[in-house]
Formats: sequence, structure tokens, C-alpha cells
Amino acid sequence: MSFISVFDVLGPNMIGPSSSHTAGASVIAYLAQKMINGPLAKVEFTLYGSFSKTYRGHGTDRALLGGIMGFSTDDIRIRDSFQIAEERGLEFHFTVNTTETEVHPNTVDIRMENAAGSVMVVRGESLGGGKVRIVRINGVKVDFTGEYSAVIVIHQDKPGVVAHITKCLSDRGVNLAFMRLFRESKGHTAYTIVESDGSLPEDIDVSLRENVNVRDVMVVQK
Repeated sequence: MSFISVFDVLGPNMIGPSSSHTAGASVIAYLAQKMINGPLAKVEFTLYGSFSKTYRGHGTDRALLGGIMGFSTDDIRIRDSFQIAEERGLEFHFTVNTTETEVHPNTVDIRMENAAGSVMVVRGESLGGGKVRIVRINGVKVDFTGEYSAVIVIHQDKPGVVAHITKCLSDRGVNLAFMRLFRESKGHTAYTIVESDGSLPEDIDVSLRENVNVRDVMVVQK
């Protein structure tokens, strides 16, 4: 009889013992790495609440590291994510924050730096059952789940930008499921997140960037 550890498949689509602490953590990191142009050079995970207390025992650290390398929740490589990250030359750190308590119990901040030196910080919450919510991008409060394909447009909060975004998507036949705008304050940095119940054109970012007020575009395919 072969030995099966807690990091083997428990259920049909998950590696690890907890849907919140392993599967959810993996999904958060998987979504985060899609928001920055790779390859990644450094990543730092700051863990809050129950994540900070049980991340080693529940494999949250392995799941986060696996997700940030693009592994899905049922990828057996999650068990060896520390070794694989070291082999890839990915510098990684885990930090525990026990002073901030006004957060969801399963919260992680992921600070990513790519080979070009660009930095992005994403905060995610694991809601249970493998479901997650991204609630901050670079300090700006946002809200999306990753359950749909999404395009995230970082832009200056100026008149006409949202109209430009919707026209670009309409011209390409994208069916909008949800669309939300988040901003630091009036006239400053804004994030428009459009979710579609179909796939997004891989080159949709090209037309979106034609507006001078658009700073960056991230396409997250489901």
C-alpha cells in the first residue's frame, strides 16, 4: 500500500487539506501572477488572521508559492513548490502580520516584482470552498472573484476613458458580465475591471492602450 500524505489530492480538484487555506490560497496567487508581466524575480507573501497562524501546517505557504508559479489547485507540483521555486531562481519570503486585525481571517498580501523591476501588490481573501476575492491592487480597493475572464485597465480618472473601454470590448464582440470602476480619488488613478462570461481576445490590450489616459492593461483569462 502506498503512503498518501495530506498534500495529495483530497477531493476532485484540490491538493492539500483545506479548501480555504490551500486551494483558496493557490487561487489568489494564481490570479495575482496573471496581473504582472513575467517572469517574476521576487515575491513576498504577508499573511493575516488564520493564514498567519496555520500557514505551515495547512500548506498555505506551498499553495501560495505554487499559485504564483502558475500551478492550478490540483497540480501535484504544489507539494514541491519550495524546491521548484528555488530551481527557477524565484526569491520568495513569507511574513506574518498579527497587528492588523480588521481584515478577513484568510487574507494575504502578495508583493510581486518581475525581472524588469516592475512591482505590483495584490491583496486577496479566501472565502471558503476554494472561492476567493481580490480586494486591493496597489493599495486601491477593488472587488473581483476570478470566476470570469477579466480585463483590468489601470488609467487616469478622466472623462471618456470608460467609454473607450466599452467601445473596444463591444467592437471585439466581448459579452460583458460585470463592469466596475474603482479609484483612489477623483481625477487620480482608477481601475476599471470588466468581467466576461466568455473568453477575451488575447490582443484586446492593444486597442485599449490607444487611449492616452490608459497606463496599463491586464488580461486574466478564466
